[in-house]
Amino acid sequence: MIESILSIRGEVVIALYETFYMVAIALLSAIIFGTVLGLILYVTSNPLFVKNTPVNRVIGIILNIIRSVPFLILMVLLLPLSKLVVGTKIGSEAVVVPLSIASTAFLARLAEASFSDVSNGVVEAFLSTGASKFKIITKILLPEALPSLVKNITVTAISILGFSAMAGLVGGGGLGDFAYRYGYQRYRSEILMVCVVILIVLVQLIQTAGDFLVKRISRR
Repeated sequence: MIESILSIRGEVVIALYETFYMVAIALLSAIIFGTVLGLILYVTSNPLFVKNTPVNRVIGIILNIIRSVPFLILMVLLLPLSKLVVGTKIGSEAVVVPLSIASTAFLARLAEASFSDVSNGVVEAFLSTGASKFKIITKILLPEALPSLVKNITVTAISILGFSAMAGLVGGGGLGDFAYRYGYQRYRSEILMVCVVILIVLVQLIQTAGDFLVKRISRR
């Protein structure tokens, strides 16, 4: 069994790199666009900022539609978009597009909840001092919501890792693809076990890093 595992270590390294590539790009997209969308949802629903029900509902409905579709189906539906954006429907590059869209919608709702957890009393206190809304968002809202945001980014990163494992079903590469082709289709249970162990270790590392960051931020 050990000899069998050692013989595939090169493929495992490649699969790890593909998984890291997909998760890193999708997580970066989610942090940037998901946080911005979550902030827009919050400020357009809060009368203390710029309440705008039509904008809030349109963005909310779009995010809900994306989140309603199971990722495997969403990935297949968005492959033509991948062809348009990155020029291919196959491989990790193609999977990154639906992965980024799904993770952005996922984090946007979590980010909205993080901003909503900040007390309106704190916001009202600074508004009464004459501070601009932009300054309150950048100097008060974002710092106050940051520990919760980091927690939700950690949850999103772990979810993206799980989503990326499905990429194998459309030839997207990564650990899921490797486990499916080498482990499941060839009846090599030891390869499946190796992939499962690696995914468990990655989840533990992401969660530990996220918890560490939250503690550091909360102590400030």
